Amino acid sequence: MKERIIIIGGGLSGLTLAYLLSKRGIESKVLEASSRIGGRIKTIKGALETPLELGATWFSGMHKNLMTLITELDLEKYPQYSKGTSLFQTKSFEPPQEFFVPESENPSFRLKDGTQKLIHTLAQKLPSKNIHLNTKVVGITEFDNKLIVKISNGEKLYADKVVLCLPPQLIGLNIKFSPELPSSVSKLLPNVQTWMAGAIKFVLEYEVPFWRNKGFSGMLYSHSGIVSEMYDHTNFEENKFGFTGFLNAGAVSYPQKVRKEFVLKHLTELLGKEALNPSAYFDKIWTDEFLISADQFAQRAHQNNGHPSLQNCYMNGKLYFSGTETATEFGGYMEGAVISALSIAEKLKSNNT
Repeated sequence: MKERIIIIGGGLSGLTLAYLLSKRGIESKVLEASSRIGGRIKTIKGALETPLELGATWFSGMHKNLMTLITELDLEKYPQYSKGTSLFQTKSFEPPQEFFVPESENPSFRLKDGTQKLIHTLAQKLPSKNIHLNTKVVGITEFDNKLIVKISNGEKLYADKVVLCLPPQLIGLNIKFSPELPSSVSKLLPNVQTWMAGAIKFVLEYEVPFWRNKGFSGMLYSHSGIVSEMYDHTNFEENKFGFTGFLNAGAVSYPQKVRKEFVLKHLTELLGKEALNPSAYFDKIWTDEFLISADQFAQRAHQNNGHPSLQNCYMNGKLYFSGTETATEFGGYMEGAVISALSIAEKLKSNNT
């Protein structure tokens, strides 16, 4: 009989793992609690069809496993634009400091058509019947040498192996295990920092790259305005234009309409009146139920990412942890998600030989 493998989480790690298994002729079932795949990767389209990133965006040559996957899937990358004058604002009542960043020999890259292209390409390599959206797992029970996966609607699925590809904090607070996991693991899970949790990312789309025309790179850092950092977000073909960046943590208390007003006011002061009329504005506060449950207990960035307990398997070798927070390198990044998927694929292979 074929081994039944269930992957919980349809983000980059889960889909990469499903793809790696499919290359070996092994089918798996991906269960995703939300209504879309991608997790912390989320590309949307502006009014002018500009790909706009509300989630994971950049990667570099250091991210060798991600780069290999991108090449294997025949996707195209391009360097982050950085030409021209960049701005650093220390005080709201002083002019911003101007600085110039030489083009890097090792630049950050973006994906042509947006990071979501990576997610969609992975999904296209899998049978559509094996990806289940709106399927929230609430319990995992070991019974008679198999695992019973309990869904929030009362449905039960049976598996020989289950791989948890979602933030450990979410696992620890939302999924009930029977028998319970070792107490050291149960105590660890809520204390693993979830990367991007609480971040507020925004995107803007414009008809023309007015900042480039004025000699600006679009790169901005501010200690005093609502925009804390921002970058040029022009597409691969350089015919659609915009910005992406992050808002300061205090912006979470404003309604989106007010956040937009403050962002446009801030950018108008720094880049000119052309900033006042974008064709689109969107932002996302990364605190939804599919990323984090209740408050994050982490006291520092990447807390407990790659923890040794997350490398072990449980429930007599039937339960595994994956996802970027479990990676022993580049935890929190897309590279970490791919590393964790590669690691689990190898473990599943070893345990079957």
